[in-house]
Amino acid sequence: MARIAETTASTHVSIYDTTLRDGTQGEGVSITARDKIRIAKRLDELGVDFIEGGWPGSNPKDAEFFQRARETEWRHAVITAFGATRRAKLDPEADGSVRALLDSGAAVCTIFGKSWTLHVEEVLRIRLDENLRMIEETVAYLTQNGRRVIYDAEHFFDGYTADAGYAIETLRAAQRGGAEVLVLCDTNGGSLPWQVEAAVSEVGRALEHPLGIHTHNDTDCAVANSLAAVRAGARHVQGTVNGLGERCGNANLSVVIPNLELKLGLRCLPEGRLVEIGETSRFVAEVTNHTLDERMAYVGRSAFAHKAGVHVSAMRRHGASYQHVDPAVVGNTMRVLVSELSGRANVLSKAEELGEALAEGVEDAAVRAIKEAESRGMSYEGAEASVALLLRRRQPDHQTLFEILDYKAEVGRRQGTDTFAEATVKLRAGQDVMHTVAEGNGPVAALDAALRKALTPLFPALEHIHLTDYKVRILDSTGGTEAVTRVLIDFSDLHGSWSTVGASPNIIEASLDAVVDGIEWGLLKTGESRVELDPTDVLVRSVRGRPSDPPPPPSRSHTPDKQ
Repeated sequence: MARIAETTASTHVSIYDTTLRDGTQGEGVSITARDKIRIAKRLDELGVDFIEGGWPGSNPKDAEFFQRARETEWRHAVITAFGATRRAKLDPEADGSVRALLDSGAAVCTIFGKSWTLHVEEVLRIRLDENLRMIEETVAYLTQNGRRVIYDAEHFFDGYTADAGYAIETLRAAQRGGAEVLVLCDTNGGSLPWQVEAAVSEVGRALEHPLGIHTHNDTDCAVANSLAAVRAGARHVQGTVNGLGERCGNANLSVVIPNLELKLGLRCLPEGRLVEIGETSRFVAEVTNHTLDERMAYVGRSAFAHKAGVHVSAMRRHGASYQHVDPAVVGNTMRVLVSELSGRANVLSKAEELGEALAEGVEDAAVRAIKEAESRGMSYEGAEASVALLLRRRQPDHQTLFEILDYKAEVGRRQGTDTFAEATVKLRAGQDVMHTVAEGNGPVAALDAALRKALTPLFPALEHIHLTDYKVRILDSTGGTEAVTRVLIDFSDLHGSWSTVGASPNIIEASLDAVVDGIEWGLLKTGESRVELDPTDVLVRSVRGRPSDPPPPPSRSHTPDKQ
């Protein structure tokens, strides 16, 4: 691999990912060595230049990672090992943590040293000149043993503010030892962009050596600080996918990289790889078990979501009117939200997105229905299946698959037994009328079971449709027991997932509306034809008892079994 660019005029910015080391220092982040390899492979496919695997010798997990990394073929990235300068009064070869860097087998070693006199004198409690020797000797030892070295100047900006001359001398020590890039670290995350830009510019003039930047997000400026450093000449940027990291996190590479490529015209990734940044971001969120921020720039689900009718109307005429970049270039998509703020343009765009060809006048009727429903507590933003059904039901040729004629749900407790729930549903599907009864751990589960008993003989695909999540929100807590309840339910089958919504002062009614929408949309989506019942069968059928194949329980704490 080519070394880091020797001049600040280069249009290439080297991307150094530290998700597997600095990112795992974030609260609630813990990943196995196997998952670290999975993430590293995805980052290698994305095309980052360096992947910091961890601190060899600090824990068995990192030792296992470097063992696996030596057995893995890497297409683009270089695996790096992280560590510290030698300890005071020890030669580098006598320091176990320094030797562990060599033993890791990593071609690149990144070591950090102290830049701030406060840390040297009050934390390490050594002389300033001893700190300089520690830096130079450690870097020299590693380079003499055939390793490329990146030097992280810890707390550089605080140190530069306190004593600029000494902070620069620490960089010169690393430079004399043979470090190929000097990384200025905003370790406490307290610097602001103009401070970073000024300091990087001054250091660049003083040293004429390749510089890098490593920022933390304690002022919510980590991305801006990274861009400011690049503007000042840095050509090496460190950060983590999705901004994972200690305290408020590190510079978010999912945002830094698109900004560098699309806004500053610099090259970070191999040609054609930027489109993979969104999928990489989602992959890392999944593996680290962290929910991706929907409002994250570029890669978040809401990054290109449009709600206001005026915006959507303009977007239909020109895609650039309310989007700063084409979402496709970062692996994202434009979304149109339907709500009480919607106009005809929102409905038409949503219909096109869903593949619905609306008859004349349907969009106006749909807009009125949406506004009226949202005034009663509905919210269609996260329930696109309910939106699709609302549009279809207003088409002149629409025929509903089934119709609820009446229902009843009871909850009680018999002496000496646990509580029980029983639901009765009477519905019509075509010419057939079915009357079923089922039990469940709660009234919503019982209603769902009763619906399935009636409909599964007609629609066998229902066996594969499962309720996977159930969320309840009380819209006005001051209303007490008369408050409107909004229910959002997620469903899935063999081919995907969808969500529906219901709202009512009666939680059972709200839940049933969402369940009916979820089942109907799932059946419509499969395109399966209705199975005709035997004409000799009794049109009104009663079936009591528990269902033989109840749906699996929802995955979260707010479940139908408790409602």
